[in-house]
Amino acid sequence: MNHNVNTLPIISWLFALVVLAIGVSNLLLVHPVPGIVFLLLALVYIPPVNALFKKRLGFSIPPVVKIILGVLIIWFTLGVSDLGDMID
Repeated sequence: MNHNVNTLPIISWLFALVVLAIGVSNLLLVHPVPGIVFLLLALVYIPPVNALFKKRLGFSIPPVVKIILGVLIIWFTLGVSDLGDMID
């Protein structure tokens, strides 16, 4: 049995859920503005939205850009945001 599983969509969905959770947490605990920004950034990681970008705009966001954006989101959340202070 040869199972070819493409892990990129799975990782994209998982990271989208993490960013959605960060967005909801910011929305409820910190301030609505960063919460809304994180909720919008979560759309970048959802594969159907990426396909919609490709169909409507003619391009999709490259995985390298998504990885860099993901590192910045985690760094901002844990390092400089008020939500990171609540976790400590």
